[in-house]
Formats: sequence, C-alpha cells, structure tokens
Amino acid sequence: MSLARATHLTRRGLLAAGGALGLGAALAACGDDKGKDSGSGAEGKAGTSGPWSFKDDRGTTVKLDKVPANIVAFTGVGAALYDYGIQVKGVFGPTKTTAGKADVQAGDMDISKVTVLGNAWGQFSIEKYASLAPDVLISTMFDNAGTLWYVPEESKKKIAQLAPSVGISVYDRQLTQPLQRMWDLAESLGADMKAAEVTDAKKRFEDAAARLRAAAKAKPDIKVMAGSASDQLFYVSGTNLSIDLEYFKALGVNFVEPPESAKKQGGGWFESLSWENVDKYKADIIMMDDRTSAIQPADITKATWKKLPAVKAGQVIARSPEPILSYDKCVPLLTSLAEALEKARKVS
Repeated sequence: MSLARATHLTRRGLLAAGGALGLGAALAACGDDKGKDSGSGAEGKAGTSGPWSFKDDRGTTVKLDKVPANIVAFTGVGAALYDYGIQVKGVFGPTKTTAGKADVQAGDMDISKVTVLGNAWGQFSIEKYASLAPDVLISTMFDNAGTLWYVPEESKKKIAQLAPSVGISVYDRQLTQPLQRMWDLAESLGADMKAAEVTDAKKRFEDAAARLRAAAKAKPDIKVMAGSASDQLFYVSGTNLSIDLEYFKALGVNFVEPPESAKKQGGGWFESLSWENVDKYKADIIMMDDRTSAIQPADITKATWKKLPAVKAGQVIARSPEPILSYDKCVPLLTSLAEALEKARKVS
C-alpha cells in the first residue's frame, strides 16, 4: 500500500501506512491499559507431544492436544521463531521484495520453504491458509483492542474459524517485554532455549544495551530523530508507543519529541510534515525506517532533506520500526545506534 495513504485517517489505513511509522497509528485511542498484562506464557512443556497451552497478550489461553506443528505467522514473527529453531509453514506480511529477494522483515528465513499467504497489506489467501491445516496463527498487535497485525479486518472471522490465534503485543511497552514474550512462546513450541546460539544472542543483547546506555550518557546533548519517508510526507515518530524507541529512551537516548497535539492525526504515534517543513526539528542523528514500504535515504531526492545538518554530516542510520523479536536480530539495532552516538558530532 502506498505510503501516501497515511493521510487517509481510517483505522486500517493508518495501520497500513508504513511511512507513518505505521504500527497502529489511529488505534492508540482504542484501548486501555489491559494490554500491558504480559500474560503468564506457556503452561505446557516445551518439546513434548502432550497438551499445549499458551496465554497470549489478549489474556486468551489457547489450548491444543499437542504442540502446534502447522504454524502460520506474520512474517516478522516467523522470522523470530526461526531464530529459535522453530520453522513455520506459512507467513503473511512483507516477505518478498519486487526483486524476489527476502524482505527485511523475513530475517534469515528461507522464504522458498514457506507458503506466502499474502505479501502486502490486505492480502491473505484463505484458501492457501486452509490448505496448510493450521494448528495456530500467530501475529503481533499494535493496539490494546486485540487487532492481529496484517490479518484483514474483512476476513478475520473466516480466518478465526480455521485455527485459534496467539497475539503478542508490541504496543506501548519497552522492547525487552515482547522479546521475553517471544522467548516464552518459542520455548512452549519446543525451542531449545539453552542452546549456545540462543544464550549467546541474549548475552550479546545485554552487552549491546550496556554499550548504548554508556554512549547515551557520554553524549547527552546529541539529539536523535526517528523518521520515515513517503513521496508526499515525512513522518517524525515520538518515543511513546513504539517498543524500540521507548527502550532506547529508557537507556538514556535523547530523542526529538513531537508534541502530543502534533501527533494527533497520527493516533499518537507520529507527526506528519510536508517536505518543506522537514527541518522543523533539530537533530544530530536521524534514524530512518528500513521497511520496504518506506523510501530509503539513498533514494530521497528532496532538496530540503539534503540540506539537513545530520544528512550533510552523514549521521543517518537505519531503524527497524517492526523489530524481529529475537535477541539475535535486536542486537544490531542497539549496536548501530550506540556506534552512531559514539561517532556523532553536534551539528544541529
């Protein structure tokens, strides 16, 4: 879906707007704080053939006679489970680029080994889904209303009839919480969480977090802006609601914070700026949305962009607004920002 459609302030339209740092946009006002309950996680024993149950972040407990084998998931969830040794059968969401390569949200998954039910917003083949005989569907949630990410609103009831679902919340909490929830889920599905590559990744994450905290403490005056680009608009995200930015802020990173009134049209997530006003906020480092739905920095031709001090100084890095929720994939997010802060000059 075109990023320009972020200006259509429908519930689903704002959800779909990648350049809007999307992730739920108008849904901010749809829920309460109930979604902050992290749930109790798995009740079944990992790696067994006996009964399986998992309490998700909606407070819903899914119970099955055996550990799910036929798993269908949002692409990013499938990528996270893959890092823990769990192979899903089908995925939906950005999986393959127009060049036929794996989308950034597919992580290390071999996309030739999964059935793609839909590669874009609004695409979800119920026929293909049914053919997989799914045991469970797993997705993330960017609101407190239990909306499963990339499950089309118009067909969600039919989809729900075919298999139970699990929702992992990535709304208004720090990154470490959904990381732990994905860990719990993977463990319940039989992943070996004591494997060296798994424990090593978690240790590397902790070390990277310590590095970022130290870098932020050493450069408290360096201002960081989280942005995303579409043809018509530039979006500036506030730290509230986004799991990565909330966590980075907690580690001490000094972010540009659009006022709540400016983020109103973006459901509390972001402020929309015309390219003429892209210099509204002073920033020393700019983190840019790395999803394929957003225009990447190298492809931005706007003169106003090229004049920004951070751009001229080469202090632009990638940001993953929808992090793959494995420790392995989140280490580079911390390391990249820490390195940028360590090297940054005050240019604003």
